[in-house]
Amino acid sequence: MTGRVPSTQKSQEPWRQRLIRSLLYGRNVDRTAKARARVGFVMLAFVAIYAVIGGRLVMFATGADSRSARHSASQDAIATARPDILDRNGEVLATDVKAPSLFGEPRRIIDKEEAIELLTATLPDLDTAEVRERLSGRKGFVWLKREITPRQQQEIHRLGIPGIGFLRENKRVYPSGNEVAHLIGLVNIDNQGIAGMEKWLDTNGLADLHRAGFATDRLQNPVELSVDLRVEHALRDELQKAKDKFHAKAASGLVTNVRTGEVIAMISLPDFDPNNPKEAHDPDRINRLTTGVYEMGSTFKAFTLAMALDTGKYDLDSLWDARGPLHYGKFAIHDDEPKGRFLTMKEVFTFSSNVGAARIALAQGVDAHKAFLRKMGQLDRLRTELPESASPIVPRHWGDLNTITIAFGHGIAVAPLQAVMGVSALVNGGYLIPPTFLKRTEAEAMQLATRVIKPETSEKMRFLMRLNAEVGTARKADVKGYYIGGKTGTAEKVINGRYAKRRVLTAFTAILPVDKPRYQVLIMLDEPQPLKETYGFITSGWNAVPTAGNVISRIAPLLDVEPRFDLPPSDRLILAASKTTQ
Repeated sequence: MTGRVPSTQKSQEPWRQRLIRSLLYGRNVDRTAKARARVGFVMLAFVAIYAVIGGRLVMFATGADSRSARHSASQDAIATARPDILDRNGEVLATDVKAPSLFGEPRRIIDKEEAIELLTATLPDLDTAEVRERLSGRKGFVWLKREITPRQQQEIHRLGIPGIGFLRENKRVYPSGNEVAHLIGLVNIDNQGIAGMEKWLDTNGLADLHRAGFATDRLQNPVELSVDLRVEHALRDELQKAKDKFHAKAASGLVTNVRTGEVIAMISLPDFDPNNPKEAHDPDRINRLTTGVYEMGSTFKAFTLAMALDTGKYDLDSLWDARGPLHYGKFAIHDDEPKGRFLTMKEVFTFSSNVGAARIALAQGVDAHKAFLRKMGQLDRLRTELPESASPIVPRHWGDLNTITIAFGHGIAVAPLQAVMGVSALVNGGYLIPPTFLKRTEAEAMQLATRVIKPETSEKMRFLMRLNAEVGTARKADVKGYYIGGKTGTAEKVINGRYAKRRVLTAFTAILPVDKPRYQVLIMLDEPQPLKETYGFITSGWNAVPTAGNVISRIAPLLDVEPRFDLPPSDRLILAASKTTQ
């Protein structure tokens, strides 16, 4: 009678417990048997639940991975959205558009050979072997072609191939094409910056935002650059004409604001179209203004004269012996157009005398020369927003002979933008301002500026540059009304360890207006050839200088530089307040 409650016990139980037992177990029921049945039911229920869970896991393992992979790829496409890049006037230089990309889910494709045949017929540039390899794997998701056109998407969609689909990704486009190529840079297939300002964006927080999932289109403000697209176009056009006319190997140019350090335009030819990234891999298409380093020739004489004038020991009428070549050991320094007499500081500059510049530098001494050039930012690597930059090439053991040659721009190689920074300091009142490709005010620039020469030295350098346009080697750049000044430079290139006289790099740096400087223009031509109209000459005054004149005549109105006519000569306008008499 196990499981039953004796009648004597029942009578002793409270009526409430008897009522509960009756409701739960009924009357005269074997509770042990019923408990066993209930335990069995619970065990069966647990088995059923775990069977359902196991079945769902198997389904996810075999089919849901493609959906998760597709979702992940979609999230990646959203995460790699980039902000627009604008010029200083709000013109779009780089922006994102949505483009479809083709993917496959190999496990869902019924007839893979048929799918491959149809896809390669629609997209002839697809590699058949590569597509077969991708679709033959066991992955749930594979890319077949990134960034296809909407028309191609429609044609593939009509094929109705199971397991073939599309995802909309962000694609970077550059409306201005080649004109800002070296400045903007480009991105890879995953919309990640790999050069220029695009890479700068990633290294300054954009990549971190991507990883954190915060870089969406809504949250990113446009990036405003200092460049002016109108000036960029005019500069590129004139450089291309000069490159073709003088059959030059390459041409490059810069326009900068001497008061703020802003780069207004930067062109290096040959360039590339960032919409076609393959072109960027051509080694001939490097950015010669920041990545390349060059001997800048006689433009370095501006530093040499400024160094001497800033000591206060010399003035513009100080005389230097240029009666003949300067001999140092077995070396002899010559002038291209020797005058055979003593030259004043003014004449050393306007006649571009190598002998005069060398004697000026030797008078200061090696240590003073090195210290001055370092102060002017010419001996250390220049850092800007652009990741592409090169260190200058300077002598390991700097002696008197190095000072002699560096005085006129040989024996030291710097990035052209680096030289431009130093020349700006010579004319803007004496402040060395780091260059920038972002918009900057004059007040912001002065917070970063370092005084490197005296204001009166800067005044004398402006006078010398204007005098050079009036009577010196820069006459062909003297565009009427804009009061231009500048310095020419022709550097023989080193070929197989020797200087080649007929293979030169010509340069001209112009300041406008030189009495109250606002902008600097640098023009460089690599290996220009002699023409009939240049009388066989290949020096800067015959090619880089007139090119600069053409550029200035086009960009000055765009930069709001108003023409002024009937201005007095440089000695009366620029040196009017100077104690130095000419």
